Amino acid sequence: MTSFVHELSFARRVVARAGEIAMQYFDIGIEVDTKDDGSPVTRADKEVERYIRTELAEHFPQDGIFGEEEGEMRKRERTWIIDPIDGTFNYARGIPIWSTLLALEVEEDVVLGLVHAPAMQESFYAVRGQGAFKGNRQIRVSSVDSLERSLFNFGGPNRILESGLWPALTHCVSVTDRQRGFGDYLGFSLVFEGRAEAMLEVGVKPWDLAPMKILVEEAGGAYFDLAGGSSIYTGSCLVTNQALMPEFKRIFYDEVNRYDEVGAGKIG
Repeated sequence: MTSFVHELSFARRVVARAGEIAMQYFDIGIEVDTKDDGSPVTRADKEVERYIRTELAEHFPQDGIFGEEEGEMRKRERTWIIDPIDGTFNYARGIPIWSTLLALEVEEDVVLGLVHAPAMQESFYAVRGQGAFKGNRQIRVSSVDSLERSLFNFGGPNRILESGLWPALTHCVSVTDRQRGFGDYLGFSLVFEGRAEAMLEVGVKPWDLAPMKILVEEAGGAYFDLAGGSSIYTGSCLVTNQALMPEFKRIFYDEVNRYDEVGAGKIG
């Protein structure tokens, strides 16, 4: 099994510097533009991605790059996936829940992923077969095995509503102990660390999900999308621990099937 020692060392250095760049503009009233898809973008998003792309071109010139702001130059063998600032809305409003996401995909398998949240002073990383870490401390998902004792996180309620999952969400609220709408990296990281049992996201992109997939898997948890597989390309995911995966999958995946059967559309 490849250790990816060089890639991990490189990635940790790069995301740390990316965080420094982003922090220069954080909480100072940075101007926000709107992209064609309606999502926000700032000068910091563009500068961070340009920096990461420049570093990748120098150190891994044979690899592909797939980033939120500058598009796709994919290569099947190895492609780096970049989200320069995940949580741009929070970033622009001075809310510290945002992060730089970086992942390496090798032949359609995410083998390395990092989440760096400088305003919250925390970082997470994982390499296939080597565990998941917060800083230098290994982390694992919780061992909670009943919905009645679980904490359930979810992203934007507007996207959940648009995806036809509101009945599933309200059902989940009724059967879980606590619910929090943290969103962005924080909702996921609480699952990696065993502080929450599940996180639901819909209406998102591959760069939002790539590091989350390997982090939860290496932390001993489970990742599934709402199209019936475990892809980062379907626009949705739920991460949880292994014990509760069948229950959450039944609640949300079954609801997607019902939603599709009445012709309302698909998740993504």
